[in-house]
Amino acid sequence: MLHRGFDTLALSIQANIGPKLFEYLEAQKAIAEDEQRELLISYEGPQFLLKPYGGKGYRFLLDGGPDGASWAIKKPNARDKWGIRITFGSFFLATYGLGAAKAHCERVLDCLGVRFGPDDVSISRADFCVDVLVNDLTLKPDNLVMHSSTGRRDHVAQDDIAVHGKSGWVSSVTAGSIANRQVIIYNKRSEVIARGKTHWWDIWNHTLRNGLGNTNAAVTLHKGQPIGPLTPDADKAKHNQVWRVEFRAGKDLLKDTWGIRTWAQFFDRYGDLCRSTGELVRYAEPDPSDTNRSRWPNHPLWDVVCAEMNDDLIEMRSGADPNPMKEVHRAEHIASLLKQVTGTCITIAALEGWEHEELPVAFSGFAERMTDAVNDNPERSAKQLQDAKDRYVFIRQPDAPPT
Repeated sequence: MLHRGFDTLALSIQANIGPKLFEYLEAQKAIAEDEQRELLISYEGPQFLLKPYGGKGYRFLLDGGPDGASWAIKKPNARDKWGIRITFGSFFLATYGLGAAKAHCERVLDCLGVRFGPDDVSISRADFCVDVLVNDLTLKPDNLVMHSSTGRRDHVAQDDIAVHGKSGWVSSVTAGSIANRQVIIYNKRSEVIARGKTHWWDIWNHTLRNGLGNTNAAVTLHKGQPIGPLTPDADKAKHNQVWRVEFRAGKDLLKDTWGIRTWAQFFDRYGDLCRSTGELVRYAEPDPSDTNRSRWPNHPLWDVVCAEMNDDLIEMRSGADPNPMKEVHRAEHIASLLKQVTGTCITIAALEGWEHEELPVAFSGFAERMTDAVNDNPERSAKQLQDAKDRYVFIRQPDAPPT
């Protein structure tokens, strides 16, 4: 087991922002709209990138960076008291945990001058995941078994399955609906490589170095096989695969079925919700002698996942240091931009008729031209530099962990 913890958390607050904050956000959004860019703002301490647009009934959309949350805020309206929506992503939850997410919400809302009580919180989505290092697993959609629960609104039927993959190889199987109960099994290693989510290598390798969770199950799964360190290039074919099992609980399942809305209800009942999901939906080992799918035994992957989800779910976090992960992200972004700049300069050289052996001279000439452009319009170049610093404020330098 390489990682376990919450992957997404969304909640709404029954409160509206005050007139002072509204006026401030209105003025800043006008600037963002005029300049058509995200604007770095700060209000009583917390920093955000304010988007130049709203959406889905929310007037202001703010990004708190990897050490924060995404905030959607409505224009104050006495007839619509649920004026704030907060979403935490995988980096924050994997690095700091659920308790830090709750504390972060309360701290930032206090800075924004928003007053609310325990019953003014409504949790609308919670995804919990377990990443398991598995060798030689071939995902078979037909092995996903849904137990009968006729008449229950959280029922997941066999025809609710979606399959993704290519060239005869299944990369993910999804059962259910995100608005209710959803279970997904997918090749997380492939997704991390495809989407450049490099922080997961640090999180997984931190676990391999330090140990976490059900180590006996991990040893059984990897008997006789190497288990790290994990890299994007190592063992691409069959070994060192990382498969993620994710239990997703939407608003309907949380509120209507389990009566989960507030933090207290969430802490008290979410573990039972996960255990129920692991029983209603299973990844099984087919038994050729038994046509009754419900009697098929669990696949070892499912036993590991359910064992990890039966543990305390509240304070789980990877324990990996977020600052090296941010440094890697920054270095990769610089490398990507440099590659783009180099490609652009080569294109200009081609248009101007330079030969390959003359490229160093051409590049020097481009640098002189760029320097002249900066000197000719220092105010514009200074603003461009500051805008770039603001846009990448959350990865330019290491930050203290959220409080």
